Amino acid sequence: MSPIGNNRWPMSVATFHALVIAAYGRHLLVRDAHGRELKARPFGRGLSIVCGDEALCRRDEHHAEVHVLEVLPRRTVLYRSNVRGGSEPVLANLSRLLVVIAPVPQPDLFIADRYLAAAESAGISASLVLNKADLGVDAALQEQLEAYAAAGYAWLAVSATTGEGMEALRNACAMDITALVGQSGVGKSSLARHLIPGADIAIGGLIREAEGRHTTTASRLFDLPSGGQLVDSPGVRDFAPAVERLDPRHLGFLEVARLATGCRFLDCRHFREPDCAVRAGLETGAIHPRRYESYRRLRRLRETLQEAQGPKARR
Repeated sequence: MSPIGNNRWPMSVATFHALVIAAYGRHLLVRDAHGRELKARPFGRGLSIVCGDEALCRRDEHHAEVHVLEVLPRRTVLYRSNVRGGSEPVLANLSRLLVVIAPVPQPDLFIADRYLAAAESAGISASLVLNKADLGVDAALQEQLEAYAAAGYAWLAVSATTGEGMEALRNACAMDITALVGQSGVGKSSLARHLIPGADIAIGGLIREAEGRHTTTASRLFDLPSGGQLVDSPGVRDFAPAVERLDPRHLGFLEVARLATGCRFLDCRHFREPDCAVRAGLETGAIHPRRYESYRRLRRLRETLQEAQGPKARR
């Protein structure tokens, strides 16, 4: 596979490999093979670089800065959709995605579903983490957790406040490149502080916006003491997976994928088509009504974003 990007530079320039451990726009933080953390920026305008990328860099002594010349081939990529329906990389080279929810704030499970669908489309192992378990789980949330388990997703109850479940969470992250994702306020950074004692989770002092203001809205990769690496990502109010990368038969919903094999038509949307096994599964309880509604919403979003892309994308 060839590197991502096609910038040219003199072959005599000394280069080195580095890991992108934080990225905010064109402001990057990379770590070289000696463990040094260096501020960097892309060389040219054609590179899209995200946290987790492995990159080829060079040091520009004249300007006292590091340039990222190429992004090396990615093993996996978590993508999201932009407003025009195109794909944008979010994180690279993950092996595990932990979608964090909590009793407070009110969990937006539709966001959780979309992260799970994006992970499925990217070939990234995914599961749920219920933080703030010390606050208790009401019957409605318990029902939803059981629906996830029935669909095929494992979930783990933890508390960053009491330490409940933290050892199991450490084991879940060990030897993997794992990212914590989810809506704002669920306590991802608190969990990261438990997993990486003494780590400076806030990265505002490392990367600045163009106007010079500090920012904490970038993902940051850390080494785990027990092995593996952890990415702490900013909370979101919404998330749309890259719709063009979703399998059109099931959109990344595990239970829909299992049921869809019994549909009469290969291109069944699982809405009102005759002999739809997914709709039949809704009647028998093989798919939870809220998960089915989540699938329907993502299907409609996919069609809306495909419309935004024009006739070529629809074909």
